[in-house]
Amino acid sequence: MSEPILKLSGLTKTYNKGKPSEVQVLRGADLEIRPGEVVALVAPSGAGKSTLLHIAGLLDTPDAGHVAIGGQEMAKLSDRRRTQVRRADVGFIYQFHHLLPEFSALENITLPQLAAGTPRREAETRARELLEQVGVGPRADHRPAALSGGEQQRVAFCRALANAPRLLLADEPTGNLDPDTSDRVFDALMALVRGTGLSALIATHNLELAARMDRVVRMDHGVVA
Repeated sequence: MSEPILKLSGLTKTYNKGKPSEVQVLRGADLEIRPGEVVALVAPSGAGKSTLLHIAGLLDTPDAGHVAIGGQEMAKLSDRRRTQVRRADVGFIYQFHHLLPEFSALENITLPQLAAGTPRREAETRARELLEQVGVGPRADHRPAALSGGEQQRVAFCRALANAPRLLLADEPTGNLDPDTSDRVFDALMALVRGTGLSALIATHNLELAARMDRVVRMDHGVVA
C-alpha cells in the first residue's frame, strides 16, 4: 500500500489554555489521505474542522500529535523547510476567495508561481491553462470586482493549484455560493483535482457534494470518525 500523502496522528489543540474560557478543539484526531484520494470532511460548526485543516496545511501547530506530509514528519523540519513544504506541496482554498483586488485573475494565479521561482512566461502560460480548464479563460484580464462570485472562487481554485501541489485542503470552498452556482463550481474543482491526480481533503456541510467524493469522514467533539 502506498505511503499516505497526509497522516495526522493524535492531534490535540486547546485555545486559551489555562484560562476559564479554555476550549479544547482537537482531542486526539487521526486521519490519513492516500495519493489521489479525495476525502470529504463533514462536521458541525465548532467541531474543529478549520483547526484540523490549518494544522494539516502547516498554518498552525498542534499542542500534541504528529503531522506527516509525503512520509516526512513535519515537526522534525526547520521552520524554513516547513515553509518550503507548505508552498510547494500544499494548496489551500478558503470559503471566501481572498483574491488580491488590484490584480487581474491571471495575475492572481501568476504571482504565487513567480514567488516560487517560476519564469514569468511559463507562469502566465500555466495560469491561462488553469483558467481555461475552469471556464474563466475569457475573463483572465478582469479584476476580481468584475467577476461573479462563482468566477472568483474558480480563480481561487486555480491559484491554489498554480504551483502543482500534492495536497489540496479546502474549507467550505462553495459555502458562499447559491446552490446552482455551488454545483457548477464544485464540478470545476473536481475536474481540476481529478485531472491533476492530487489528493484533497475538502470540508463541507453539503452532504450531496460530500457523497461525490471518494470517502466521507465525520468530525465531532474534536475527533475524526
